[in-house]
Amino acid sequence: QSGKMKGLTCFLIWLFLLETQAFEIPINGLPEFAEYGDLVELAPGKFQFVPENRRYQRSLSGESGEVMENVDQVTLYSYKVQSTITSRMANTIIQSKLVNNSPQPQNVVFDVQIPKGAFISNFTMTVDGTTFTSSIKEKTVGRALYSQARAKGKTAGLVRSRAVDMENFKTEVNVLPGVKVQFELHYQEVNWRKLGSYEHRLYLQPGRLAKHLEVDVWIIEPQGLKFLHVPDTFEGHFDGVPVLSKGPQKAHVSFKPTVAQQRKCSNCSETAVDGELVVMYDVNREEKAGELEVFNGYFVHFFAPENLDPIPKNILFVIDVSGSMWGIKMKQTVEAMKTILDDLRAEDQFSVVDFNHNVRTWRNDLVSATKAQVADAKRYIEKIQPNGGTNINEALLRAIFILNEANNLGLLDPNSVSLIILVSDGDPTVGEVKLSKIQKNVKQNIQDNVSLFSLGIGFDVDYDFLKRLSNENRGIAQRIYGNQDTSSQLKKFYNQVSTPLLRNVQFNYPHPSVTDVTQNSFHNYFGGSEIVVAGKFDPDKLEQVQSIITATSANTELVLETLAQMDDLEDFLSRDKHADPDFTKKLWAYLTINQLLVERSLAPTAAAKRKITKTILQMSLEHHIVTPLTAMVIENEAGDERMLADSPPHDHSCCSGALYYGSKVAPGSIPSWAKPSPTPVMAMPVIGGQLLESTPPPHVIRVENDPHFIIYLPKSQKNICFNIDSEPGKILNLVSDPESGILVNGQLIGAKKPQNGKLRTYFGKLGFYFQNEDLKIEISTETISLSRGSHTSILSWSDTAHIINQRVLVSVKNEKTVTVTLDKEISFSVLLHRVWKKHPINVDFLGIYIPPTNKFSPNVHGLLGQFMHEPKIHIFNERPGEDPEKPEASMQVKGQKLTVTRGFQKDYRTDIVFGTDVPCWFVHNSGKGFIDGHYKDYFVPHLYSILKWP
Repeated sequence: QSGKMKGLTCFLIWLFLLETQAFEIPINGLPEFAEYGDLVELAPGKFQFVPENRRYQRSLSGESGEVMENVDQVTLYSYKVQSTITSRMANTIIQSKLVNNSPQPQNVVFDVQIPKGAFISNFTMTVDGTTFTSSIKEKTVGRALYSQARAKGKTAGLVRSRAVDMENFKTEVNVLPGVKVQFELHYQEVNWRKLGSYEHRLYLQPGRLAKHLEVDVWIIEPQGLKFLHVPDTFEGHFDGVPVLSKGPQKAHVSFKPTVAQQRKCSNCSETAVDGELVVMYDVNREEKAGELEVFNGYFVHFFAPENLDPIPKNILFVIDVSGSMWGIKMKQTVEAMKTILDDLRAEDQFSVVDFNHNVRTWRNDLVSATKAQVADAKRYIEKIQPNGGTNINEALLRAIFILNEANNLGLLDPNSVSLIILVSDGDPTVGEVKLSKIQKNVKQNIQDNVSLFSLGIGFDVDYDFLKRLSNENRGIAQRIYGNQDTSSQLKKFYNQVSTPLLRNVQFNYPHPSVTDVTQNSFHNYFGGSEIVVAGKFDPDKLEQVQSIITATSANTELVLETLAQMDDLEDFLSRDKHADPDFTKKLWAYLTINQLLVERSLAPTAAAKRKITKTILQMSLEHHIVTPLTAMVIENEAGDERMLADSPPHDHSCCSGALYYGSKVAPGSIPSWAKPSPTPVMAMPVIGGQLLESTPPPHVIRVENDPHFIIYLPKSQKNICFNIDSEPGKILNLVSDPESGILVNGQLIGAKKPQNGKLRTYFGKLGFYFQNEDLKIEISTETISLSRGSHTSILSWSDTAHIINQRVLVSVKNEKTVTVTLDKEISFSVLLHRVWKKHPINVDFLGIYIPPTNKFSPNVHGLLGQFMHEPKIHIFNERPGEDPEKPEASMQVKGQKLTVTRGFQKDYRTDIVFGTDVPCWFVHNSGKGFIDGHYKDYFVPHLYSILKWP
């Protein structure tokens, strides 16, 4: 399951947190376990108001007596959308202004849809004269602010929803009577060419009549505009309202319906503005090597040649016919496949593989797409009856075998392009079910000239897996949901990849000052699309950029050359106030970050992944955009009221079948940080389980792996880390506080055998002793035992339970965590790490997390306890280290000067498999100089022995 949450293109849940006295958030005080019936579902794209009385009435005098008139509680004063598109790079601003006319406070939700893959760059909000502005932070920094805001107990939510090609941005505030509020969201996207045109889509959903509704789209294309079109997407309601103006290189689309035109009917109070405004256009293309645009040290190269004969294709359709495809999904897939088969050309070769728990082929080899063969394939598909499991691994290997065999026998045209199109709606359930193994099998067997495209259908499919599968093998993936028109989506997806015109397209920019070149596609060009390449150059060394393109068409080898100078574009852009002078820089950043996110998901080693992560993070901060590695902090000028936009993982496995021992405890008694797998609010029915709302704060003291100590110092806002290299069986004191009566010790276990000459050690057992309660808790990788006097209770890690014993609460979450809480003020969270039992080296082990707290006595000590009272540190003289990836610095602490190294450790609370990187300064020699004394001073003889500090 953890793989589902990886990568940008995965579907994200976002949380928005608000700290302010002016905003009273309605879910404040909501219990940690809340029934879905207690929550209000907010429809995407609408302004929704939570109170039951949605409207109020006022009395009007008239000749016929008293008449009651409904009056809106909240007035939408204006709703404005502005997009400027400069050479396909689109910047969009959505702005709403509202006022609360009712005598009661009202909850207002700003909820807009943005294209999937767009980068949010700015959000501002003004409430009653208080303005909140945004900044982009490293995610760990942002989550620290998350923790501070959560501590105030005031929350709001921002959600990115599941949709075919859109996502939601949502935040909620409470508006007092008579107060005005303004929202403004900025985002960036690139308009990709599909099926011969660019489409710019704006989702207009004000949710109510707006006194002023204005939409403006400005298009500036140096290549020149070929056509401009705004299709009717509102069923004729706004005939004549969009105004189009088109010049040779510029265009403007204006959509400004009056209040009367907005009404669904002449006497309706509902708005008809609820849907997409779509602007379609294409640019002029000369018969040359694309359009090369150079400006401000960046260049963008658009390549979409026309008038080429299609290259023959060899195509394998791999179709899931398991039981879950039964009904409308299979019917629509069959109808789409019949249309797709009709589109094959006589020179194409094809076959069909269908699979459930077994794998069948219509033909065991590729056949020409003659009318007779296509008709026979249609009859075969029509007879399919879905049933059984899902054997994706064998189906893909069968398709690859057919292509490889045809290639080995010389049956493929050397100028042809080979494709596999996989259509599936579920995870593998039969045969090889390990996703990483399937990826490896496909990668090892597929040839370098074959592209694998994947279409995932429904909510159950592991879309991240399909993306990785396609990205690794020169293809793309797309997802559609069960409530979408499968037939039209499948045909649309096929049309994007069905007309190869060029193969082996290579771009070369020979001057050495051209660097950091990136592009949006693999090396085949399909008709109706466009290859976009961007890069950087040094304008002091280069006045013009040269490009050389080589490619293979259906019947010839092409060599195309072009040259571009900065002056050409500079003059053009300076003459238009709507042109974006930074479009080349933004487009390069957009392409590069998306490419790096793909490379990050495919990184072969942890070191490679860290290097890519660092680059993405630096670029995200530099270009002020929200990516999976950054968070947006929104705060007022004083900095004392704050919100946070972030994308934490979620976990749907919360609470079904919870088991309670002893007295039943309200789950709200468990501190929020201790719940390692947050489950966000999802607007869908749930049976048999409850909802957990929490996200752990980033800054805790933690010990993980073999063992790595990570000490967070709140005042310095630094993580300091060190390792302890000791022997199996040794017991280390972690916390010793005789005055508070609290003791925590950990016993080390060893790996099964040394690796690279070193035997790694881990915490295999932890002992907690609460002296005032006479309670001992022993947590091992096998069981959890609680002893008080002669009475002992034993739990298994497979339990989900809460146990309360006087002031101590113990919470066990199935195979994940044990949380120990004293008086709701001092908490410890223990994570269980399971490994494959037959692994030759690794063993199961435990990690421990402790939030900073001032509830321990001044004399608390231990390897972790001594840092409950923060020492003063000063880090200075940062400099390159021996490893260029790991800079060094000097650290002054406890009267000593130490050399520390910048590195990363892991936090596993939100991702138990891969963990989250935690940047820290590493102290060498087992923490010498940072910890008091020597690490051997912390050895104790027994699991409940008290540390005797000299």
